[in-house]
Amino acid sequence: MSNELLWFVFMIADLSMVLIMYKLFGKVGLYAVVVMSSIVCNIQVVKFVKLFGMTATLGNIIYASNFFATDILSEYYGKKDAKKAVWLGFSMLIVATAWMQLALLFKPSPEDFSQEHLKAIFSMLPRITFASLTAYITAQMHDVWAFHFWKEKTKGKHLWLRNNASTMVSQLIDSVIFTTIAFVGLVNSGTFWSILLTTYLFKFIVAVVDTPFIYLTRLINPRG
Repeated sequence: MSNELLWFVFMIADLSMVLIMYKLFGKVGLYAVVVMSSIVCNIQVVKFVKLFGMTATLGNIIYASNFFATDILSEYYGKKDAKKAVWLGFSMLIVATAWMQLALLFKPSPEDFSQEHLKAIFSMLPRITFASLTAYITAQMHDVWAFHFWKEKTKGKHLWLRNNASTMVSQLIDSVIFTTIAFVGLVNSGTFWSILLTTYLFKFIVAVVDTPFIYLTRLINPRG
């Protein structure tokens, strides 16, 4: 399976997962999505792949589902609960990073085979996490604010507009902050601009694709 097809399948699967979590667990399920996505996307982002002839990092799909989850929270539960999800993701990413750094300090036994692999991935995590936290809290708070701004301006109409207008601007903010902090000095300028472009481009695509998914939430009666 090509990277491009796999990426598309991954996107649909991830957005569907958010709907399933919302259906089964309601607000709590969306909180869980935000926490999971905040941690996993920062692990995936250290892997570079080729998509449509461009260098890109993984993690964009899972991170974009963060915005989808907080938009659902904003729509049905309000600004306070959406912000609570943002702070939950922020806090748990800090904890996960700290625990993995602690795990690397343990001296491995002679039978261990994972230390060097873990070190290769998680030794980058503090810088990635700092970049992600800075971008995350700035972009997510803007997203929550913008979603409600457009909801008030349109008097609750045009869900597609507030979903896209808030997310697309927020993800541009996120992409610029994250890519700059995470990769300046680590990659050459060509790769840097390619990563910045693809990071935003692929998040933009997910934002467009998640529009029919957010309309599907109107058909869901969450159990939680």
